[in-house]
Parts: sequence; structure tokens; C-alpha cells
Amino acid sequence: MNVTIYDVAREANVSMATVSRVVNGNPNVKPSTRKKVLEAIERLGYRPNAVARGLASKKTTTVGVIIPDISSIFFAELARGIEDVATMYKYNIILSNSDQNKEKELHLLNTMLAKQVDGIVFMGGNITEEHVNEFQKSPVPIVLAATIEPNNTIPSVNIDYEQAAFDAVTYLLEKGNKRIAYVTGPADDPINQKKLAGYRRALETRGLPYDEALIIEGDYSYDSGIEAYEKMAELAERPTAVFAGTDEMALGVIHSAQDHGISIPEQLEVVGFDNTRLATMVRPRLTTVVQPMYDIGAVAMRLLTKYMNKENVENHIVVLPHRIEYRESTK
Repeated sequence: MNVTIYDVAREANVSMATVSRVVNGNPNVKPSTRKKVLEAIERLGYRPNAVARGLASKKTTTVGVIIPDISSIFFAELARGIEDVATMYKYNIILSNSDQNKEKELHLLNTMLAKQVDGIVFMGGNITEEHVNEFQKSPVPIVLAATIEPNNTIPSVNIDYEQAAFDAVTYLLEKGNKRIAYVTGPADDPINQKKLAGYRRALETRGLPYDEALIIEGDYSYDSGIEAYEKMAELAERPTAVFAGTDEMALGVIHSAQDHGISIPEQLEVVGFDNTRLATMVRPRLTTVVQPMYDIGAVAMRLLTKYMNKENVENHIVVLPHRIEYRESTK
């Protein structure tokens, strides 16, 4: 049987209201009474019921976090940033994987709300009108992390993906590369559309043509990077450089190119995106755009705490800085 607040009150010979005040840290309790209640809690092994407390206070101090894939290094780092700030502000986390599936995302959103969470951090791919409608109907605040909602109506934390891609491709162009392949994630993801826009703008700035044959769609994975290079190897004129939308795809490109006898970076320069730990595990080590994943998660959670506590929020769209970490996969 679960020990209840009633059991503690009877054991300590005080009212349930007094036990509640002790549990919730109310200072208006005599030290001797507080000691008596805490000893009763210890003896009985009482654990306060967060849901019951939430019904009374209308707060459960619990935050829902919906991410595509916790096994991904990228999302794991984001989740870590969220968790650390949540702990700092004394919030608990309920974490769910959505597999970037729209139906599952919407189902998890409603499941989180049914669990009486105080707020939600959401990470996804393609944010549809249906998503936005659900977000706007939510009784609790929602913040997007590393996720773009085209109309900027939902609070979010990101980097400038178009400028980051522009900077990466410009760096490769400055080294004399004229045929630069772009290995992208799913084309319907707004973030990938922004990266493609940055890629195209960099080419246009140099007066170079845009070649569809050099745009290869992957699914963010290592295997899709391998498959991407297989397609490049079949081109009559192979690229001399590759910009990959994720580090994982960049690693696939490097290993597949090496299997074809291509020397990195002498015959093929490669730039990744994210600066995950994978970037330093590959040889040669990967030049990559630094997307501050931990910071995005931490700032998103801090922004959410402001909304949950009804603090003043000046900017609901937060854009964090990016940079390029230069390593040995480029000359």
C-alpha cells in the first residue's frame, strides 16, 4: 500500500495541512513540528505524489520533452542541455521519442498534456499547419528547439542555418573548389531548405551555376552518407568538395570515398555540420559547422521557464551564434 499524507499526519500527530506545508517548504512551521513531520516521513518512507500536488497547486513541476531520436548524438546533446537547466529550476523531465513521425508527434503532444506537464520543449522536422494549430491550442507554453516553424509564431531557439551553410560553402569556394556537392537531409525539412538556400547563395555570389546532380538527399545517417558518395562516384565530373548536412553523413562520405581510393582532403575536401563528437573520431578529423546543441537545449528550457513563470520575454525567436571548426578534412 502507498503511504499517504494522511498516514504521515497521523504518525506525527499533526494536521494534513501541516504535513503539506513541510513537504512544500513553507517556512510557517515551527522547527520542532517540522522535525517531527520529517521523522515521520522518513519512518514511513512517504513519497509526495506529484500529480496530486499538481492538482492542488495547478503545477506539477514537470516538463515534457519530445525529440525525434534519443539515440542520436545530436539530439542527446540537446536533451542534456534541457535536463541541466530543468534541474537547476527544479523541474522534472518526461522524455519521449517521436521518430519524426507526424502522427506520433501529435499523439505524444496530447499524451504530455494529459500528464499535466507545465510546459513542453519540442524538437521535430517539418512543422505543419496541424502542428501549429495544436501548439496554439495548448494550455501550457511550448518552445521549439533546433526546429523551425515558418511563420515564427511559436517560440523557438535555433542558429541561422542559411548563413551557416553559406559560410561553409564559401570556405570551400575560397579554396578553389568549383564543384561542391551538397549531401542534405530530407528535403521537406525547413532547416534543410535553409541550408540549401545558403549553398545556392554561396555559388551565386561566385557566379557559379547550380547543378541538381550535385544535390544528394540522405536521411541524416552514416549509411546515407556512404550511398551519397556512391552516387558522386558515378558522375562524369566528380566533385572536389562536399558539404554534408550532418557530421554523421559527412563520415559516411569520407569512408566511402576512402574505399574508392580517394585521399581526404587532397582529392576531396569535406565539411560537416553540428560538431558532434563524431567529428573528432574520424581520420582525418572533420571540419564542421559548430551548432551549439547543448546551448540550444539549455536556452530553450530557460525560455520555457520564463513562460511557465509568466516572466517578461523580449525575444520569442532566439538565434544563437555559429562558427566553423577547421580540422584536417579540408586543406
